[in-house]
Amino acid sequence: MDLYGNEIITIKEKYQKQYEEYCEVKAKLKENYGDDKEKQRKLDLLRYQVNEIEEAQLKGGEEENLEAMRTRMLHSEKIAEGLEEIDNEIGENAIDSISKAVRVLEKIESLDVVYEEKLNSLRSIYYDIQEFSRDISSLKEDTEFDEEERSQVETRLDLIFSLKRKYGNTIEEILTYKEEIKEEIEQIENLEEYRNTLKQRIEQLEKGMFVLAKQMNVVRNNGAQILSNKISEELQDLEMKQASFRIQVELDEDRNFHKNGLDTVEFFIKTNTGDDFKTLTKIASGGEMSRIMLAIKHVLASIDQVPILIFDEIDTGISGIAANRVADKMKQIANHHQVLCVTHLASIAARGDYNYYISKKVENEITKTGIELLDEEKTIREIARIASGEVSDIALKHARELRKNAA
Repeated sequence: MDLYGNEIITIKEKYQKQYEEYCEVKAKLKENYGDDKEKQRKLDLLRYQVNEIEEAQLKGGEEENLEAMRTRMLHSEKIAEGLEEIDNEIGENAIDSISKAVRVLEKIESLDVVYEEKLNSLRSIYYDIQEFSRDISSLKEDTEFDEEERSQVETRLDLIFSLKRKYGNTIEEILTYKEEIKEEIEQIENLEEYRNTLKQRIEQLEKGMFVLAKQMNVVRNNGAQILSNKISEELQDLEMKQASFRIQVELDEDRNFHKNGLDTVEFFIKTNTGDDFKTLTKIASGGEMSRIMLAIKHVLASIDQVPILIFDEIDTGISGIAANRVADKMKQIANHHQVLCVTHLASIAARGDYNYYISKKVENEITKTGIELLDEEKTIREIARIASGEVSDIALKHARELRKNAA
């Protein structure tokens, strides 16, 4: 119904946004911290957790830095040897060699501008290597760790691991958790005030939802009348001449809100003059129910979001004009959906874009079901068979006429 009435969509979106918050606030209001002793135990636990996290004085990125430092400690001897070798090579070879080359270029720089340019480049390289050498010396000093430093790093990492196991997968998650439990502490300490705030919010939301629910009720009642008339017309077209369809929409004045508002929607039908309207669930005839569903699906064909419709023996209890109308309706629905239909009526089978023959046979005392996609000639033969019980020339002629009319 709501898909059929486009004007309700915006109202319904506003309502459902408020309803979602309404459910969340009501859930919070139901939270019960028990008696005073239970509340105190809860507060003691939460305060302990906050203190434990705050005493750790965690910092973002700290764990990564400590892990890098531990790696350097574990491999300090290897790193120190490598840096020492680099320092010796630079000091003994590179800096001295470049210094000599600079002095040589200084003697000839005045002879050509190109020598002056090369001298400037080499001086720049010389200064860069000197700075690099100082950096290497500094890094060598950083590889010297005593046992106390190693112990401090391991102890700190153990503490972080312990807190992660309790409160979050990362330092950031632990700090977020701390803020959440601080809020919970505040709620428990000011429980009555907190509950009153929630109750006030619930009242505000209920007022807003009631206004929107009444608006939806008006739209739905208008849509129900239009939809009822259209479905009734479809039933007339399907040879249910005495049938009348009615959609009843009722607003719950007791304000028992649900996700679609305050409305209850029921489909009613009477199939014969003088009958009372009954809910669809009380319709006994399978053929009638099939046609009613077909009528509803035909009216909603362009907006129904179900991609595939399966009509299983919708031809039960119908023939002649009614069967032709049913076939026409299904063909029209097939413009918007994939339609699968199981039928024994020739007039319906003749409308199919693709026809499959389903058969059963017993082999070695086991029943097997087969399915075969029919070509055009086989399709005509099967239509002839279900139309007259045998594949005669007259039956084949009639089947070809049905296919031609369907096309």
